[in-house]
Amino acid sequence: MLAALVELARFREEYAQGRDVPRSRVFKDDALVELATTRPTNEAELSKSRLLLREGRRGDIAEGILAAVKRAGTLRPEDLPRPDGGREQLQVNPALADLLRVLLKAKSESEGVAARLIASSADLDAIAAGERSLPALTGWRREVFGEDAIRLCEGKVALAAKGQNVVTVRLQG
Repeated sequence: MLAALVELARFREEYAQGRDVPRSRVFKDDALVELATTRPTNEAELSKSRLLLREGRRGDIAEGILAAVKRAGTLRPEDLPRPDGGREQLQVNPALADLLRVLLKAKSESEGVAARLIASSADLDAIAAGERSLPALTGWRREVFGEDAIRLCEGKVALAAKGQNVVTVRLQG
């Protein structure tokens, strides 16, 4: 299935770029997964797709889909992408990750910015595990959240309640 997914995604990307249209106009992500799972070999099988738009069941898109499925059968396992083991090797301290979540919530509320625009849950876990090359730690995100997040991880600040707000408190030492 991975080989089909890779080839179908490649076809969709190239087709969309060649016509300067969004990828979702060619076929949506859920159709991509369905096609990679069913791996149609002819237009009759392709027409059974529940998620593929009518335009994708014939013409250039249909030919491209069928060719991509055929190419997928020729890919060797070593040609397929491998999962990035980097994040799995990180040793996440769950308590520190929870503190970072509290800090993110407090900072996003005080700045009036949605938390998800600053950092994702995966970003917080990575920061807790020691990762420092993340978008959440650069640019405006660093100013709003990142600097205090790093200080929290290094034990230079603590979180405290002040009235209804959560604030950072600098620690001595």
